[in-house]
Amino acid sequence: MQVLIMRHGQAQNFVERGNHDDSQRALTEHGKQEASIMASWLDKKHLKPSQVFVSPYIRAQETCDIMTANMQSTITTLDIITPEGNAKQVHDYIDGYLSELVVDSNKQTPLLIVSHMPLVSYLVAQLTQSMHTPIFATGGIAHIDYNIRTMKGQLLAMVSPTQLQ
Repeated sequence: MQVLIMRHGQAQNFVERGNHDDSQRALTEHGKQEASIMASWLDKKHLKPSQVFVSPYIRAQETCDIMTANMQSTITTLDIITPEGNAKQVHDYIDGYLSELVVDSNKQTPLLIVSHMPLVSYLVAQLTQSMHTPIFATGGIAHIDYNIRTMKGQLLAMVSPTQLQ
C-alpha cells in the first residue's frame, strides 16, 4: 500500500492574516502553485489516491482541494491531524482504516494525508518505525511503501515542489 504524507503549501503569515488564529491561515499564491506542482507530480507517477485524510485547517483544506481537483477521491477531514496531532494516534487510525479494506493487490490505490509540520515529520518516523524525522518543505510529500500486515513502512522518497521546477 502506498501512503503519501503531504505538508500543505505555503500559507499566509500572521501579519497578512491580521489575527493569530493559526487554523484560519490560507494558502499564498506560491502555496497554491506548490500544490499544483505536486498534483502534477502525482499524476505523472500514476499515484491517484482514492482516499484522502486532511486536516481541518484552511491551508490544508485548500491544498487538498488543489491536489484532488482531477481525481475521484473520498476526502475525510480528521481533527487528529492538526500540527499538534499525536503521530501514534494517527498511525493507529490509519491501521484501523486499512484493516477494514478488502485487500486486492491489483486494485490498491494510495492513501494521501494532507497535514502540517511537525506532525507530518513525526508520522513518517512512526509509520517507518525509524528515528528519521524528515523536515518537509511546504508542499512536500513523503512517499512510503506501507505493509498492511506488519504495520510498518519504508520511506521511498521525499519530494518537494522546488525539486520539480
